[in-house]
Amino acid sequence: MASFPVINLEKLNGEERPVIMEQIKDACENWGFLEVLNHGIPHEFLDTVERLTKEHYKKCMEQRFKELVASKALEGLQAEVTDMDWESTFFLRHLPESNMADIPDLADEYRKVMKEFALKLEKLAEELLDLLCENLGLEKGYLKKALYGAKGPTFGTKVSNYPPCPTPDKIKGLRAHTDAGGIILLFQDSQVGGLQLLKDGEWIDVPPMRHSIVINLGDQIEVISNGKYKSVEHRVIAQTDGARMSIASFYNPGSDAVIYPAPALVEKEADEKKKQAYPKFVFEDYMKLYVGLKFEAKAPRFEAMKAMETTAPIATV
Repeated sequence: MASFPVINLEKLNGEERPVIMEQIKDACENWGFLEVLNHGIPHEFLDTVERLTKEHYKKCMEQRFKELVASKALEGLQAEVTDMDWESTFFLRHLPESNMADIPDLADEYRKVMKEFALKLEKLAEELLDLLCENLGLEKGYLKKALYGAKGPTFGTKVSNYPPCPTPDKIKGLRAHTDAGGIILLFQDSQVGGLQLLKDGEWIDVPPMRHSIVINLGDQIEVISNGKYKSVEHRVIAQTDGARMSIASFYNPGSDAVIYPAPALVEKEADEKKKQAYPKFVFEDYMKLYVGLKFEAKAPRFEAMKAMETTAPIATV
């Protein structure tokens, strides 16, 4: 089997651009995931983010997680647990409005660094969306506009730690799912693995790699690309040794964004069935459905949206 796509963006704007663009295209079409190096976010800055995130977990989250494990009797599991995950998390919202000032326990330095990190990731997300546009044959800026609601995109970060787990065969770090939104940028632990994606019926490890950003595509990119790119099921396997850090940032549509396949891609499609493959809907309606069905197959979600297909006027993009 081909190895997981790790792509060096260093020479993207030089002579090697066609080769790198082809690598990105292949990763989007066949994996739904890629890991990028030399993405423009300084290594020293990423080291600071990692250090402060791990310090914050130790100081503010670790004890809470131990108490949760005790209260839910998760320590010596005999049977498989399928309704919760072995993870400690908190959420930061950046766009359309930030909630950073409202999160308790964040040290001033950490708050400042995470605000800066969000700006860098937002820029990278929009650069990557334009690379996807180029490969799909869409005009520059199409995907960014498609995800834009009245107040722009929704952008937020899930900060997770996956502590050592004594019974990883009985509980997942995070159960298998596809991501609901647009494009996801993950800064993960460089030592402790556990993230896996499903490809051709097999679970494949996403390799931990220092200073890389892992990219994956959400359900909305699948719809807009008319299925040319697919969102892919992934999960986190809990580990017996070592705590794994995961900082996943989600560049999603605005809640009122109307999502539908790009007309230019539908027109190119010769197969009539594929022309009608995906519904048109308001992102907020999709999220209401997704919240209850996150850990189930995505096809019924698309079918349900088709059944209630919106008649919202479509803005020309």
